[in-house]
Amino acid sequence: MATFTSSLPDDLLDRLTKEAKKLSLPKNKLLENALRLYLDHLKRVEYIQSFKRAANDEDTLALAEEGMAEYFKQLEDNEAR
Repeated sequence: MATFTSSLPDDLLDRLTKEAKKLSLPKNKLLENALRLYLDHLKRVEYIQSFKRAANDEDTLALAEEGMAEYFKQLEDNEAR
């Protein structure tokens, strides 16, 4: 595990200290958990944005529609058997 040193505004450090005490966690563990959650949140936002971009891309929509048509054809073929 690597060591990381940083500065925080006094008010944020006070809040961190209070919450860590309430949760009976070391401050570094609380920061680690918070950072993991925040980075996961950023990844979800990026994922959502990629879908929004794809929804506005005509080529992507055409490809998806072709795929859905093929999927429905396969379903119909399986029902006919």
